[in-house]
Order: sequence, then C-alpha cells, then structure tokens
Amino acid sequence: MQQLTPFNKPHHVKVFLFTGILILIYSHIQSERKMDSETKFENIISKEEAAAQQEIWKFVFGFTPMVVVMCAIELGIPDILENHDTSETMQELWDCLITSITLAELASKIGCPMPTLHRIRRFLVQYKIFQEIALSETCFGYAHMPLSQLLTTHGKLSMADFVLLESSPVMLAPWHKLSARVLGKEGSAFGAAHGDDVWGYAAANPDHSKLIDHAMACDARLAVGAVIEGCPEVFRQLRTVVDVGGGDGTALRLIVAACPWISGINFDLPHVVSVAPACMGVEHIGGDMFDHVPKADVVYLMVSLFSLLEFSLFSNIQVFILIG
Repeated sequence: MQQLTPFNKPHHVKVFLFTGILILIYSHIQSERKMDSETKFENIISKEEAAAQQEIWKFVFGFTPMVVVMCAIELGIPDILENHDTSETMQELWDCLITSITLAELASKIGCPMPTLHRIRRFLVQYKIFQEIALSETCFGYAHMPLSQLLTTHGKLSMADFVLLESSPVMLAPWHKLSARVLGKEGSAFGAAHGDDVWGYAAANPDHSKLIDHAMACDARLAVGAVIEGCPEVFRQLRTVVDVGGGDGTALRLIVAACPWISGINFDLPHVVSVAPACMGVEHIGGDMFDHVPKADVVYLMVSLFSLLEFSLFSNIQVFILIG
C-alpha cells in the first residue's frame, strides 16, 4: 500500500502564497488590459465626437462659400483682376509674370471700405479661389487661380452666371420646401415657393428668364465644346439639328461654327427665343416641346444628372431625352 507524502506545512504555505501572488498579478494585468482597452475605445469615441462637433459647423455655415463667391462676382472682383495691368511696359509685365492687385487698389476700383473688403478677400484666399502674393515685406497682391478664372463674366469657360442663378433668392426658396415635397404635401417645391412652375415664373419675370438663359449658356459652352472635340464623327453625316430648350442658342452656335454644313433650329418657349441673338445658320423657333418638336436629322435635349434631380423635385413634369 502506497504511503502518502507527509504534509510539509511551511513548504505548502509558500506554494499557496506564490500561487496566490501569481493569480493577483494575472488579475491585475487583465484588469489593466481591460482598462487600457476601455480607455482606447473611449478615446476613439471621443475623437469621433470631436470630429462630429467640428463637422456640424459645415452644415451650420455650409451656405457661406456660395454667398461669398456670389458677392465676389457681384462686386466684379474676378473681372477687375482680369482687366488690371500692374505694369507700364511689356518688360515689367514679363518680369511680373502674374498680374496682381493690392487690396487698396481693389477697394478703390470697387468703391468700398478696405476693412469690409479685407474680410471677403481673406475668405477667398483661404478657399484657394484667389492667391495671395507678397509684393514686399508689408504689401501683398492678389492674383487669379484657375477657379477664380471661371468666375469672370466674359471668360470662355465662365460659370459666373450659373453661380448667380443658383444662389439667387428665387432658386434658393424652393429648397426650403424640399421636406414638404418629399412628404407629398406639395406638388411642386418651386410652385409652392413662387405660385407657378419654373417656366411660367420665368415668362412673367424677364430678368430671371435672362439669368436662366445665361446660366444654361455656361453649361453649354463646357458640354458642347467637349462633345465637338471628343466626338467629331457624330456631326459628319448631319445636315439639320434641333436643340430642344436651347435658350439663347449658345449650344447651336458652337455646333454650327465647328460644323458649318449643319443648319440648326433653336427650339424653346416663345418668350425665350424672342430675345435670342441672331446667328447665321441658326433659326429660332418658339413653341412647346410637349405639343410638338420641329423635324430634323437629330433632336437633342441637354440635361445633367443633377438637373434631372433638381427638376424632378421642383416640378411635376416628366423629364425625357429626345434623340434622333
């Protein structure tokens, strides 16, 4: 029969104490790890909350860049800079390379106080719409950036009129009816804001109609120029083209200039074509595309994805694209 090992009290007490110490150390390490994980998680949450608190201000003041750019256009800042010559000789212009204007010169040309203009200027520089150039240790000039060149009123690729249209009170008011439109409480956001659809309002308000035409011309210069350059074969077999909703005929003027064998028909509402400028190779015809469209080799309607969204929210009319 096997004999049991006699109990060595001092020895076993040491073993128990050592084991207990190990358990305490392990528990402490696990507790530290848990606290560390919780701290890291809390730090992540804290960073996300801090980021959210910063991000919310973009929605509070999200309108600011649009209205400041609108202000710059209305003050004529891009045009003043475009037409400003800082040199007296061609050599000085060559040495300068970049045409710039000081804040004092700009304020003088606009006819406004420097302090108020300084705030607008600072915002435009911060958003990299214009650039600041050091002319000396104490004097700074302001020059065009690629973005600001799109804000000149007579630039080849100007988008100034489009900015002025979309930032106008008339076009901003329907957005305040968006939730009602989504809930089905309003048939048309634009109609709820102005008592008529976009086209009826434009017919009754010539200044707004003119602004729409100029804005659409901005879009046409960008889009049609790209199509003509990128897809010239599309136009080679065509003889007649109808632009439905062609506004002042900018798109067709570009097409006819690049493809003189084409005869264009600019088809839009009567009040629109009545003020459209005459152009050789383009005939302006007034009418309603929902009643009829003039015949031609190709009939097209220029739209954009954003315009489709905006139009569908603002009106009850179904938008469709006509192709030849």
